[in-house]
Amino acid sequence: MKALLITGDRSGSGKTSITLALAALLKKQGVVQTFKVGMDYIDPSYLAAVSGRPCRNLDNFALGDGQIRDIFSFGCRGADVALVEGVRGLYEGAEALDDTGSTAAIAKVLDLPVVLVVSAQSITRSAAAIVKGFQAFDPGVRIAGVILNQVRGGSHKEKATRAIEHYCGVPVIGAIPRMEEMQLTMRHLGLVPYREGAGRGDFDERIRTITDMIGKYVDLDRLLALAQEIPPSRKSSQLDPAPASDVRIGVAYDEAFNFYYADLFDVLASLGAGVVQFSPVHDRLPDADGYIIGGGYPELFVPELEANDRMRNAIRDVSKNGTPIYAECGGLMYLTDRMVLKEGWQGRDKELSGAMCGVFPGETRMPARRVVSYVEGTSAAGCPMGAARFRGHEFHYSEVVLEPSTKFAYKLSRGIGIREMLDGAVIDNTLGSYTHLHPVGSRDMFRNFVDGCRGRR
Repeated sequence: MKALLITGDRSGSGKTSITLALAALLKKQGVVQTFKVGMDYIDPSYLAAVSGRPCRNLDNFALGDGQIRDIFSFGCRGADVALVEGVRGLYEGAEALDDTGSTAAIAKVLDLPVVLVVSAQSITRSAAAIVKGFQAFDPGVRIAGVILNQVRGGSHKEKATRAIEHYCGVPVIGAIPRMEEMQLTMRHLGLVPYREGAGRGDFDERIRTITDMIGKYVDLDRLLALAQEIPPSRKSSQLDPAPASDVRIGVAYDEAFNFYYADLFDVLASLGAGVVQFSPVHDRLPDADGYIIGGGYPELFVPELEANDRMRNAIRDVSKNGTPIYAECGGLMYLTDRMVLKEGWQGRDKELSGAMCGVFPGETRMPARRVVSYVEGTSAAGCPMGAARFRGHEFHYSEVVLEPSTKFAYKLSRGIGIREMLDGAVIDNTLGSYTHLHPVGSRDMFRNFVDGCRGRR
């Protein structure tokens, strides 16, 4: 199997569109496994769509080196090529003076060659200086090749290519002209999730257009020649399923709730839990021993969520009877009394308010300050996720205002949470938080949750 990492010199370099196109092109030749650096949900939804396999996240803030290698090895089973998409610029991470949370860290942990996408708009010889600086910054990162993006024409391409290959000693394997088709639909938090975007129309067509165009400008044979040969792994993994499942967990999954790491479903299976998916927008609540309601964009479906009062009432009832429920971000918002979208937000001419589940007394308000942060803290014994230290991520544009008497299971040393340095609101056997946990990095917490569901059964 061959493997390599595609990253950019900065955010907006075009690496996401390029990686999507490369995955689609390579899929025509064999089985492609994709990975995404960072605790992100949007890009992986696209990469999974074009590859036909779950895209898996790699982040060395939330995951240890051994866990990263295990996820990579497990995900690569049966694949011919592995493509890892970086996050932001190659060296961007959680800290200023180390590479925690960066693409560079993942490249070193997995010993992967790096193809650097350089936005070459308005520069030629300076592109070589950029690449040279990236090479010198951390000699432990192997920059094996370059793809130029936003190239103006033949002379621009020729000058930048000659400069990079002469001064940096690495090949330029592609030079992509500036084109509007490279721009994917944006929203207040980033790209539209694939599940919704595909349903609304033009994503698949855009990807075909981008793939056709990039296929003309990137040399796939030279790309694969740069890739690392990796022997197939025969090691067992902590993601391998248990011999049998003896507990049933309902996972909310629809157009409003779809922010899940692919490893969640493997971790649950490895812990002996079977999963039944359900839609808070469309369905009735299925019988289960516990429920997980992940993040997403519930604010875009307030009328639909309010209209399914049978679902809202059922969730409130199972919470009151002590059935374990774990909700992250959008799931937390859904469990409040109401969601309020303020006048003027996204062009609204008046305020919109919709009733939600009413598990947590209080309301969700949008918009609020934009929070994007790594999170670190401890959880208390007695909550559905048990006592543990954890690391995760929060990414929201809302404010959840709960009653002053609300109890919290998470004490944060890093991050914002629901209430300053407090997260993980708890009532009965329900926990709702802004913290997104990686299920491999927080495996013990998910084991506690599954065991609690098993105990209820």
